Amino acid sequence: MTTPTNPSTNAPAAGGDATRAESGSPAPSPNGATGAATPPLVARRGWEGRYFEDFAVGDVYDHPLGRTITATDNTWFTLLTQNTARLHFDQHYAAQTGFGRTLVNSTLTLALVTGQSVTDVSQNVMANLGWDEVRLPHPVFEGDTVYSRSIVLGLRPSKSRPDVGVVEVRTHGYNQDGDEVISFRRTLLAYRRGHGPQPPALPPLPDSSTAR
Repeated sequence: MTTPTNPSTNAPAAGGDATRAESGSPAPSPNGATGAATPPLVARRGWEGRYFEDFAVGDVYDHPLGRTITATDNTWFTLLTQNTARLHFDQHYAAQTGFGRTLVNSTLTLALVTGQSVTDVSQNVMANLGWDEVRLPHPVFEGDTVYSRSIVLGLRPSKSRPDVGVVEVRTHGYNQDGDEVISFRRTLLAYRRGHGPQPPALPPLPDSSTAR
C-alpha cells in the first residue's frame, strides 16, 4: 500500500516567521549565580491546511492518522443515526449472515475516512458540494484499523465566488491488511489564501526568563 507522495505538497508547512521574546538579562542558575542567558522563546506557525492555490492535479496525500474501530464506536454510531439494521448491533443475527459477525456500519466508514482526509484536503473548506461514486469493495469489522489517502483529480475557479475554488479528490480507505474498504469522489469549495476565516491572535509571548 505504498504510493509515492509529493514531498512539496504533502509535508507540513514551513515554520514561517518566528516571533522571539528576548530576555533582557542572563537567567540565574539554580544555585543563584548568573549564567548563560536562557534561549529565547520562538513561536512557530503550525500546520494550517491547504488553500486552493496549494493543490495540484495529481498530488497524492497519504493521511497521517489511522483509526481502530471498536464495537463501542459501531454501536454508538448506529444508535446516533437511528440505523435499525441488526447486522450492526445484534451478534446472534450477524452470525447467521454471510459475514458471520457484526459488520461496521458503512456510513461510519464513510464518515471516518472523510474525517481522516480533512487535515490534508479540507481544513480550509467553505462547503462540501457532494460525495459521488461511493464504493465499498471490502467489509469493515469491529477491531479493524482504517487508513486513507486522497488523490487530487481536478481544480477550477468558482464562477460565482472569487474567494474560493472548486477541488475534486478521490479518497481511498484501507484496512490494516491493505484491503481497500471504501473509495469515493468528493467535491468541495476551498478558500483561496487570505480569504478564509482566521483564529484570534494569541497574546504576545512572555519574557523568556520567566516563562518556564
